Amino acid sequence: MSLLATATVMRVLHWPRMVKLSEKSSTDAEGQAVSPGTLYVVGTPIGNLEDMTLRAVRTLKEVDRIACEDTRQTVKLLNHYGIETPTISYHEHNELTRAAELVVHLENGDNIALVTDAGMPGVSDPGYRLVALAVRHHIRVVPIPGASAFLSALVASGLPTDSFRFSGFLPGKAGARRTALGAIRHSPRTQIFYEAPHRIVEALSDIVEILGAERHIVIAREVTKLHEEFLRGRAGEVLEQLRKRGEVKGEITLLIGKPEEEPAQVQSAAKNVARRVRELMRSEQLEEKVALKQAAKEFGLSKSEAYRELQRSK
Repeated sequence: MSLLATATVMRVLHWPRMVKLSEKSSTDAEGQAVSPGTLYVVGTPIGNLEDMTLRAVRTLKEVDRIACEDTRQTVKLLNHYGIETPTISYHEHNELTRAAELVVHLENGDNIALVTDAGMPGVSDPGYRLVALAVRHHIRVVPIPGASAFLSALVASGLPTDSFRFSGFLPGKAGARRTALGAIRHSPRTQIFYEAPHRIVEALSDIVEILGAERHIVIAREVTKLHEEFLRGRAGEVLEQLRKRGEVKGEITLLIGKPEEEPAQVQSAAKNVARRVRELMRSEQLEEKVALKQAAKEFGLSKSEAYRELQRSK
């Protein structure tokens, strides 16, 4: 290979390290065109700094600024990876006004990375408003995948992963929490929630009362961190374990398995849906379509699943 050819190859191989996005480079690491004014939604570690991806590190180094949920928390991550990009706060208390400010910067050609203290922005964390506003202004939004507490907990839980639903944090008030649990009583899929450590015992007590002591659950605590722990078992058993511990600490993901239905229960599911639809039509004067939607919500079913059960009963 000639010296000229060798030099050309070296320039291509080292291009990402030589030119920053803030200098409006024309290509990224893969040689693809990079447009100025891009919002990067960047996943960060949820406990273990080694879970930071190479792509995330490169992106944070190359953008013009980083919007952080807590600049004090993010600076620890940036220092660890030698990232000197300027930061700006973006959190639940200022996102209404700050989102508009950031979109102006994006429209002026700045590339901005959005991060939260841990995990993917927008998932039980600030981010949705900025992304939605950027989309409305036709600004390119690029996800940079990273760690996720609920997905990490799910794949290691031992509960079915073929169908699941993540619903963020359980309601803090007892009444609303019990209503939410009642709505998933007959759900055919794994249900996933985040829960505060000081409320987890109360939440499990409600699960035992509403879903039954025999319901399979998993408590994933401090996932990816030094004291990571998975408590697997029946709801009643796990509740007793936590009661004996006293104070519970750490980040918690609560996973609830689907009910173990007996054959007779499976056969009667269609009758239950149909009966409830008829009750709603009669007592609340609802049309069948509206009553079906309400029954589906009460049974924790999708509208299509409830419709199939209704058809089976006819």
